[in-house]
Amino acid sequence: MTADTAPHSRDSFTGRWGFILACIGSAVGMGNIWRFPIMVSLWGGMTFLLPYFLCVALVGSSGVIGEFALGRSTHAGPIGAFGRCTELRTGNRRLGGAVGLIPILGSMALAVGYTVVMGWIFKYTFLSFTGHLHGMGQDMSVIVPAFDATAASNLPWIAAAAVCAFAIMAMGVAGGIERANRVMMPTLFFLLLGMGVYIATLPGAAAGYRYIFTLDPRRLLDPMVWIFAFGQAFFSLSVAGNGSVIYGSYLPDSEDIPSSARNVAFFDTLAALLAAFVIIPAMAAGGAPLESGGPGLMFVWLVNVMNGMPGGRIVGAVFFVCVLFAGVSSIINLYEAPVATLQDHFRLPRVPAAAIVLGAGCAAAILIQPVTSQWMDVVSIYICPLGALLAGVMFFWVAGKKFALDAVDQGRAKGPLGRWFYPLGKYVYCTLCIAALIAGAALGGIG
Repeated sequence: MTADTAPHSRDSFTGRWGFILACIGSAVGMGNIWRFPIMVSLWGGMTFLLPYFLCVALVGSSGVIGEFALGRSTHAGPIGAFGRCTELRTGNRRLGGAVGLIPILGSMALAVGYTVVMGWIFKYTFLSFTGHLHGMGQDMSVIVPAFDATAASNLPWIAAAAVCAFAIMAMGVAGGIERANRVMMPTLFFLLLGMGVYIATLPGAAAGYRYIFTLDPRRLLDPMVWIFAFGQAFFSLSVAGNGSVIYGSYLPDSEDIPSSARNVAFFDTLAALLAAFVIIPAMAAGGAPLESGGPGLMFVWLVNVMNGMPGGRIVGAVFFVCVLFAGVSSIINLYEAPVATLQDHFRLPRVPAAAIVLGAGCAAAILIQPVTSQWMDVVSIYICPLGALLAGVMFFWVAGKKFALDAVDQGRAKGPLGRWFYPLGKYVYCTLCIAALIAGAALGGIG
């Protein structure tokens, strides 16, 4: 038995909720905080939410379950897991192992881009506490662009983001990743809920709520709404053939995977909704254009909106702490795949493996800072959907029906999952992965 398939050679989560919180942390990220509210705004409130809820249910009940089960059944990351799938089909592990490099590289590429963004967030969180963000651009008719994505002053903060991720990951799965998420995720939900209550008291916020609950039945017939809803669900749930497979490999055989996947999908959606109920009414109360997205939303428009609020300095600090927690929990998941790869296949201890990966990630992040937006577009359009598709094909098509169902049903206290799961994953989910890849390339990115 090789290192990448031996259960005793891998760290593991200590409990069910430790795993669930870690997975929620991996899913709750920038997509929830700054992109989801914009999708809700751009596509018409409830007109977007209804397709999104359906897409989350679909991905959560197929792709998320499949990736967790693939990792748990093989006790390996993508290389070992894909290798096991091709071994079952052809007797050869090498082909699957080679294919498994793709989601590993995708995870590393996305982590590099996230490291840049996390550097910006660390910087703005610090500035919000020192008061340097307060007072800038309180007149919404004159936006003060305090944000410079290419500033040399960002570099120490990018390094700080990498050091923070390394400090957590060096302590291991249970001692670092699980423990950090047990603190960050409940705190994130509590702070978002508190901000939502406060925003509701502001004059003009009601217009934001009315927009969120707007439903235009005619727009539901627009296929673009469904394409963007599926794209948001796809990336929000962190289905990319890497992080979910890795986290699944740390699960004990007694864990009920469908139940865990359901919890992850629910809480990820809840976090996105809380963010929308904070940001859209806040933008409405501040008179800002709801269609503003990307880095400008978080680092320009929202700064000005919060500075115009009573108690805006406190609100700004709380908001950036929320974003910081969401980002840190995601970035450690993204870096975990390459770190585990070095541990499994080069037999490196965890601390040196994390140091190598985070050091390389920090260096690459500094180099790509001027083209971060384009970098993230390429990764989200091509590499991540491709990784998810490959994981789906390996699990549902290559490994075979018996392997897939046995992997999912292991640990189920309520008996087999149901006959619907396998055809849903094999035909519907994998087809939609292909559609997401094609649509993303055609539309210039949906992630």
